[in-house]
Amino acid sequence: MISCLSLSSYSFCEKIALKKYRRCVKTGCIKRPQVVSGAKKDGFGLRVFVLSDLHTDYPENMAWVRSLSTKRHDKDVLLVAGDVAEMYDNFILTMSLLKERFEYVFFVPGNHDLWCRWETEDFDSLEKLNKLLDACKQLGVETNPAVIDGLGIIPLFSWYHEACKDFHACKWPGNLSNRDTSLALYFDSMNEKNQNTVKQIQSTCSQIITFSHFVPRQELCPEKRMLFYPNLPKIIGSDWLEDRIRSIHGVESSSFACHVFGHTHFCWDAVVDGISRYVQAPLACPRERKRRMNGGETWLPFRIYLDGEFGAKVMPCYWSDYYAINPRTPSNTELAPWVARFYNLI
Repeated sequence: MISCLSLSSYSFCEKIALKKYRRCVKTGCIKRPQVVSGAKKDGFGLRVFVLSDLHTDYPENMAWVRSLSTKRHDKDVLLVAGDVAEMYDNFILTMSLLKERFEYVFFVPGNHDLWCRWETEDFDSLEKLNKLLDACKQLGVETNPAVIDGLGIIPLFSWYHEACKDFHACKWPGNLSNRDTSLALYFDSMNEKNQNTVKQIQSTCSQIITFSHFVPRQELCPEKRMLFYPNLPKIIGSDWLEDRIRSIHGVESSSFACHVFGHTHFCWDAVVDGISRYVQAPLACPRERKRRMNGGETWLPFRIYLDGEFGAKVMPCYWSDYYAINPRTPSNTELAPWVARFYNLI
């Protein structure tokens, strides 16, 4: 049985989050070997696809997963960046279907994966997390860092700082709470057990993809005045997640670094502070796909990597494209026209 850190280790979680304990990240500290393309077989080298926010409790989304081709190649990798399903049975079915279609499947949990409100068994969210991780192990789904054909792949556990609906849908034991930073600290500390593996990957892999469910930076979300749900920026991620990512990729500009995330359901593809790609490719909810450009069907899963090279930009990608040519203006509090019209109708 794969187990999370015990609650007795929470004081350790607090320690590693304190500034004086934070991982030292220096410009140019990451030394990568030369890029070597993977060997091709049957016309394909290593292919890496990414996908988040499947939400297969919706029948339409489960049908989409079933519709994916079962024809696979022996070097196809899928990174699933959380929010697979709220119901445990739907999670198992979804991951089983994905494992039939991809040689390697990697997973990190999202907040919806840990909801307990409709489960028939009586367990809290940490117990459910253990149950999901144990199921992944039995299915052959990876939840730990690994190297495939010279490419380092590092799943990162994470949570966010503030409270929202998860406060009611999740059940947390002891001194873990959605009302403070304890969950963000706890989930970040789960990554510590993999530090030796991460160091090996850093020393041997020229290219590394990290991925999480939650969002590492505010720049990867539209500004508050642009959103119908203005509290969204408070519940997307944590500073410790970005610290963790930078400790792996470094801060010096690199074309060999990529981080994949999910959670907000906004397609995203951007370069921020030197990391060549921050990418989100969500399936999202059926109503979102009908009403706006968030989420996708025909172009997902998105292929981010092929035979030693990162792929073209995510399409469509409205918001990151917008911010590529328009600066963020945090001092501007005027609601965007589409948001203002919404409030005028209420």
